[in-house]
This record gives sequence, structure tokens and C-alpha cells, in this order.
Amino acid sequence: MTVKVSVVIAVYNPGKYVEDCVSSLLRQSLTPDEFEVFFVDDGSTDETPARLDQLAAEHPHLHVIHQEASGWSGRPRNTGIAAAQGEYVMFVDHDDWLGDEALERMYEYGKANDADVVVGKMAGIGRPVPQELFRVNRPRATVENAPLIDSLTPHKMFRREFLNEHNMRFKEGRRRLEDHVFVAEAYLRAKSVAVLGDYLCYYHITRDDGSNAGFQRFDPAGYFGNLREALDVVEELTEPGPLRDKLFSRWLRNEMVERLRGNRLLKLPEDYAEELYREIRGVVTERFGPGVLARVAPTQRVVAGLIIADLYQDVRELARWEAGIKPTGSLTSLAWEKGALNIGFTAEYQVEDAPMTFRRDGEHDLLGLPLSDKALEALAGQSITLDAPVDKSDVDLVVRHREDATQYYLPLDSERHRPAAGEGSFRQQITARAVLDPETAAAGAPLAKGIWDLHLRIKSCGWSKETRLGAVRGEDVEAGRLAALTGEPRRMVLPYWTDGPGNLSLDVDQHTGKLEREAVALMDPAAGVVDGSTVRLPLPLHVAADSSEPVRLRFERKNVGKFPADAVVDGRTVSAPLPLEQLTGRRWAVRIGVPSAARGEARWTRLPVDVVVDADGTARVIDRHTPPAKPAAKKKPAPPRPPRPLWRRVAGRLKRALTKQKTS
Repeated sequence: MTVKVSVVIAVYNPGKYVEDCVSSLLRQSLTPDEFEVFFVDDGSTDETPARLDQLAAEHPHLHVIHQEASGWSGRPRNTGIAAAQGEYVMFVDHDDWLGDEALERMYEYGKANDADVVVGKMAGIGRPVPQELFRVNRPRATVENAPLIDSLTPHKMFRREFLNEHNMRFKEGRRRLEDHVFVAEAYLRAKSVAVLGDYLCYYHITRDDGSNAGFQRFDPAGYFGNLREALDVVEELTEPGPLRDKLFSRWLRNEMVERLRGNRLLKLPEDYAEELYREIRGVVTERFGPGVLARVAPTQRVVAGLIIADLYQDVRELARWEAGIKPTGSLTSLAWEKGALNIGFTAEYQVEDAPMTFRRDGEHDLLGLPLSDKALEALAGQSITLDAPVDKSDVDLVVRHREDATQYYLPLDSERHRPAAGEGSFRQQITARAVLDPETAAAGAPLAKGIWDLHLRIKSCGWSKETRLGAVRGEDVEAGRLAALTGEPRRMVLPYWTDGPGNLSLDVDQHTGKLEREAVALMDPAAGVVDGSTVRLPLPLHVAADSSEPVRLRFERKNVGKFPADAVVDGRTVSAPLPLEQLTGRRWAVRIGVPSAARGEARWTRLPVDVVVDADGTARVIDRHTPPAKPAAKKKPAPPRPPRPLWRRVAGRLKRALTKQKTS
């Protein structure tokens, strides 16, 4: 059988971190005869070589190539390309891992679209990854119609014949950005690039020991010397003009301007920060003209203009101001409608805990940046204005899996508002209403079981910052925070507030036992009643008016028994007959059985009510936290008073006699 995919992994002293990578490869949905793996050991000095040799002995499709240390990942990746036999070559880092169906899905998508390059959706665990690129599937992506240039790491599939046709290999030796050079060339030479956005293929991991190669402080001169090589590739394969300017703006934005903003600059040692600035300024003034600056956001253009004018102290002052910017969001409404959770919120930027303001000058909206007169003059000389395109500001609401960082954008509608903030100034608030359907939120598929957190992202004037939603909320929001049953088979989705900050998260399909704790807030024990032999209890669930959910009840007491009841759901109420003969004379815990798709059966949760059935068969519902009634204790008679000692009686008589004698 033809090998579909060759996975190439450059390995150097990964220690325990290689195990997650190996496990993900062994879980792949492709059969072992459909793909091969080459671990290229680049002179490891830890226990890794022996571990890899053991794996290769156990799994015929895993191979190990040992070579002398080369200092970086370029040479081992090239060794892997030379050994590969697959139609496609996939590059993986030794401390990352793949989704279980990643190789199969990426291969099939690449074949279906005759792609030279296949880019699978990425998640960053502890590190940033591109977001916009993976909003949708892009079967025919190019650097012109998609933000491909935002993703320059090599963790993609490349058609092997395509690589050989153009003799594409990684630059070797101890160097930075060899992946930028390789991937940029691939994008510009490829006849077709396919972006798979509806399945999480690649998990980009931050090691807890902080030793990822890309996180180490670099030598600025060497780094930006290597960056020029990526720019050289773009110049070789494009003509001067808008496309080249667009591509160049990626490096200006990500590798230069953003390194000199906010805390990212301020946290660096001052001597290193200034050295970094000098190297950045060298590239900016050598390679980037006005057309490149025009392609970045307004605030990024301002920083670039200050760099060109060599106003380093102004760059630092602006960074100090930007370090105080934070996004804020207020949850205004929460309600289930037709199986979907509707989420209303407002969003706004703050600076130093006060709302960010903009200036209005005639027909122009202007950024309120703290710039010196010298800086303003220098920017004006470069035709860089402080125009603030606030009408293009926008928000996103993202639902993100807490364990593996899988995330999806929620559909929403938004409006921009301009509250006045003093004479000639205004704030910008965005109001929005998002819809979270648990059965379609995952790019048309159901959300997987687990905890999903909601993240608000505000994009405005070159700032793109993220915060959680829910800690600030309106008084009426709690009333809509009910669990609901969705999907077929049915499963529960529970909105809840996280401990501490009180942010909004979802527990999908009872991943935890939170329903028992949340039921205390979601249902009123006083609303439970007994009518004859039927108990009626409020439900901690949202139930559509025209539906009846498969909810069950049972009454139980430790060391006595469990007695199920035939439950009937009617709106927010569940009713069930009481098996009085079995319950009489005792207090019983009430448990609700809520369906779980993953379990295939109900999961039982104790409600915050108990049922008490007296000896005469009379039943009542009480708050479970009410202590059991204790029989009144009989009042004990006071013990008889002991007689006074003789010496006390004699002393008393003498005292009275002396008193009488004195008075007479």
C-alpha cells in the first residue's frame, strides 16, 4: 500500500515531553500501513535515543535516524524529507501533539483539493497561534485571499513531489526563522493551499519547564539577519506592489512593532531592549516603505513611525501607556431559546481603570495617544495621522475547551455606540448578542464533553485583547442561568460561574458533579409541595414549554434503600407519586436522574430538598439543609438542695446575736 503521510520529527533532548507526541501518533485514525514516522535524533544526550529505538522495535511504521548534533531543527527536518516515502510530508515538533484524526483528515482534504500545502487548525496551549485563518475551511487559499502569512510555523503537510520539484529544504545550522523562509516560499510557489478549519489538528504546546526553543532570548543581530532572508524570498517571488507590501507588513507587525509595545517591551532589561530596538530600526528603514506601513493598523503605524524617526524614548512612553490597556465586558442577558443559549453583553477598552476615550476633530475620530510635540511633528512629516477607525471596531465571543484549547467563534450581532466623555471626546462601547447552540457550535458539530470557557475579544484600532466574560453582570442574568438538555441522545449543558472571579463557563454532558452545587442556586426548596401522594418539585433545568424531558426521580436513604418513582416533567416542574408504604416514618434524600450521552444512562444528582414522611403517612418537602427534628427533651427536676453544714448554721446564729447586741 502507498504510504499516504510521512511524519518528520526533529528530536533533541525532549525528555518526558516526547511521550505526548508519541501517544498522539499511536492514536492516529490512519492505519499503521498508511503512514510512517521518522524521529530524527539530532545528537540527543538524554535517554531519548534508547526510548525511540524501543518504540521503533515495537512499531514497524516508526523509524529512528540518529545523527550528530547540528544545533537547530533545519538539518534533521531535511534528513526526514530525504527518507520520506509518503505522498505528503508532515512536520511535528517533539513536544507537540496531533489530534487523533489529524493525519487522515488533512490528507483527505489535501487530496480532495489537489493541494501542495495543507494547513490544519492549530490550538496554542500556553502560547499564541493564528486565529482568523481557521475561522472557516479554505479549500483554495492564497496569500492574497486568506491570512496565510500569519501562520509561518512548519507544522503543516507538504506534498513531497512539490518539495522535490522546487528543491525546497530548510536552511541548516544554528539559526532562527528557518521555518519562515521555508513556509513563505511554499505559499508563494504552491498551486493550491488548503486550510482545514473545522477539526483541531495540531496542539502547539508550551513546556512547563519553559525550555521551548522559540521562547529563549535571542541575539537581535542574528535574529533580524535571519529575518531578512525571509524578506529576500518574498522579493524574489513577488513583484513590487500591494501584494509584496501586504506580505512584508506581517513581519513589520509581528516581529518588530509588537515587540516594542506594552509590557512586552517594558519587561525586557533596558540594555537588551535598546539593542533590540536598534536592530529592528535597521530592518524597518532598509526594507519597508510607506506602502508597507499603510498595511498595518493605526496604532502599529504610529509605533513604526516613531521607529523611523528614531524616537526611542517616545516608543517607551507609548508602551507604558499601552501597558495599562485592558478589555472589559459586562454580561447583560442570558437565556435559553429553542435549544440555544442567548448571551447579551457589552464590551469596552479601559486605560488605567478608566474608559478609553477618543477625540473628535471635525469629521475625524482621533486616537488619544500620549505623544510629545516632537513625536507628533515627526509623524506628521511621514503623513502618519492619528485617525481612529472606530467604526471598524468589532468583538468576538469564543467558546474554548479548558483542557485542549479547542475553540470556536460564536455567531453574533453587534452595534457600536459613542457615549460622550467630555467636550470633544467620546468612549466606544460595543453591544452584542451571541448565540451558543451546543449542538452546532463546534463548526456545525456538537460541543464535546467537558468544560468550555467563554472568552471575549475586542478588536479596535490595532489593539486585539481578550478577557473572560461574566464576572461583571447584570442583576437579571442569574434568572436565565439554568441547565438545559440538548441533542439526541439528550445531554445536559450547565452554565455556571467559576470560583473566584465568577466568569461564565459551561459544563457539557456532566463532566463534573457541579449540578448538585448549582441546584441550590437554581431551584427554590420552598416551591416543593406534596399533594396527597404526589410530590411536585422545581427543576434546576430549562425545559421548553412543549417538551417533556427524560428526567427521573428516586428517594433514598443510606443503609435502607433506593425507591424510584415515575417522574413527569411539565415546564420547570417534575412530579412523581410517592411510594408511601416504603417511605413512611423516615426522611429521604431526593435524587434526579439526568441523561448523559457519554454514559448512555442517567447520572444521579442529589437535589437540595428532602422528603419527610411521618408515621401517619403525611409527607412534606423540606430544605435538605434543615437538621432533622429532635424529640423534645423532658425537663429534669432540680436535684434536692443539700442541708447547710452545721458550722455555717452556728456562725449565722452568732452573727445575728452580735448584731442584735450592738443595736441594743
